[in-house]
Amino acid sequence: MSQMSSKVEECTESLDPSEIGTKDYWDSFYDKEVENFIDHGDIGDIWFGKAMLQKIVQWIDKKDGIKHENSIIDLGCGNGWTLIMLAKLGYTNLTGVDYSENAIELAKSVAKTEDFLNIDYQVYDLVDSNCCSKLQGFKVAVDKGTYDAISLSPDDSNIKRCKYKTNVAKLICDNGFLIISSCNWTEQELIDYFKDYFDFTEAISPPKTFQFGGKTGNEYSTVVLQKRT
Repeated sequence: MSQMSSKVEECTESLDPSEIGTKDYWDSFYDKEVENFIDHGDIGDIWFGKAMLQKIVQWIDKKDGIKHENSIIDLGCGNGWTLIMLAKLGYTNLTGVDYSENAIELAKSVAKTEDFLNIDYQVYDLVDSNCCSKLQGFKVAVDKGTYDAISLSPDDSNIKRCKYKTNVAKLICDNGFLIISSCNWTEQELIDYFKDYFDFTEAISPPKTFQFGGKTGNEYSTVVLQKRT
């Protein structure tokens, strides 16, 4: 039995499935977001809210050892606003990936409007075994809700979670960072789940409310994990 198979079998905890865990949901969601942007210039939702995003961006900007030229990837980038904020601070090696073509279309349109044409947006499925063939060596990866959506998949969510964990670990360089926000998993659950590859660094305290998938809530976790050498 392969090491990967063993890890998949260990993933026994799961969440109740939801339409939020399907590609069809996000394709439809971002199709509407693209229309809203074209018609009204509305960039759409910022997952977990602007205040939380600001905290994450500030953490990156103040962290010793993270330089403006280091490569940073947004996992499930949506409208791409995380990378826009980093670009405004002078970060130059930025990549956004999403499995929804409509999300990437929106992100590219927003970046063009903001005059940040050097951000690299690509369609990638993070649970695809081949996704890491061209995406490697990132100093920082940011996930605001993508792991949550994968966890809600009605189709083999545990296997997809394990593939996500393995693939993301391959994307990040040794001693690089994964910053992950979740409204479905507690801080300790995130730490425990990713401990195969990452050590806990710190938690980023959330504001009072968040937005995800068009809904508002008041409990979620954001942890910073560092990949072991």
